[in-house]
Amino acid sequence: MKKNYQMEAYSRFNVVFEKGLGTKLYDINGKKYLDFVAGVAVNCLGHCHPSIIEALNEQSQKLIHVSNLYWTPTQNQLAKKLISLSDHNTVFFCNSGTEANEAAIKIARKYGKLNGVAEKYEIITMENSFHGRTMGALSVTAQPKYQKYFMPILEGIKSVRFNYIDDLKESVSEKTCAVIIEPIQGEGGIIRADKEFLLKAKELCEKNDALLIFDEVQCGIGRTGDLFAYQSFGVVPDIVCLAKGLGGGFPIGAVLANKRASVFKPGDHGCTFGGNPLGCAVSLAVLEELIDNKVINGVKEKEKIFKEEIEKLMNKYSFIKKIDGKGLMLGIHLDIEAKKVVSKAFDKGLLIVGAGNNVVRIVPPLNITKEEINDGVQILKEVFEELS
Repeated sequence: MKKNYQMEAYSRFNVVFEKGLGTKLYDINGKKYLDFVAGVAVNCLGHCHPSIIEALNEQSQKLIHVSNLYWTPTQNQLAKKLISLSDHNTVFFCNSGTEANEAAIKIARKYGKLNGVAEKYEIITMENSFHGRTMGALSVTAQPKYQKYFMPILEGIKSVRFNYIDDLKESVSEKTCAVIIEPIQGEGGIIRADKEFLLKAKELCEKNDALLIFDEVQCGIGRTGDLFAYQSFGVVPDIVCLAKGLGGGFPIGAVLANKRASVFKPGDHGCTFGGNPLGCAVSLAVLEELIDNKVINGVKEKEKIFKEEIEKLMNKYSFIKKIDGKGLMLGIHLDIEAKKVVSKAFDKGLLIVGAGNNVVRIVPPLNITKEEINDGVQILKEVFEELS
């Protein structure tokens, strides 16, 4: 594509997509691609799902935006729905995962101030985590490559090794106001948290009167086979940060909080477009498909199919080391650069994306069919054969 007028904040593939349907995308030349990226775990129902289109059409003819100075039916309905499905009490709506994590950081800092302990503002984060690119979210994203040009970051942030309980025990103290964890690390390489690690984090937070925050921006909303990722691990945090799949392609984010974490008062935080009627209507349609129409119910079976097929390939190609993740958030860990696999798959009409240098990430729509899984795996087989 000819040089455009946008800032060069992204390294883009040499393709222009103009339409999509289900798991398929079509470029301006008519070439078809099987999409295992799904907008980076956003399009949980694929492209142009009829329920999302219907919700957009219907709501856009009623009300699009009025601001949070007023109540709207769809916002109230979505809040009630999320609370009824979770173990939490209140919701704050925003537009993205970064914004959800920013809100959670502010909740944690205010909670620390209300606690009465001097200097209770430290936040413990995990090495190789990713929580967003705004300054607060970037500060708890413990990857130097994302931070180096934007230093100094927020003070009071400590990083510990993911899944190392002893590191966590050494770092959490009475000065800690929160521990933030991705139940499955995304950009860090698709690595699952150990349940024991999450349980210890919860125990330490309760002992030190700190908040436990789960960043479920990528791994939530059905991606693990349960609506919320914390339900798949059996550990309930104080705060859950959501986005991506929550809108199925329409920008919306949310923060769920339990009673003790519900500390915001008028003036503490805000979001102009957060919880707008259009986004909430779409999110309600997405949740109806996932839960009432039982899309989530098939996720764990599809995970099993993927893992069985990749494990077969591990026996054939020594550079495939393991497959990690849960549900339809899977990572193929390699001894070679992931971008080589991504590039060759792209040429063959399969969209996949890396997670770090050596992991191929698989995050297709949750309603992908078994036949489409097999089609994608076949392309991966061809790619791995060429690289062997």
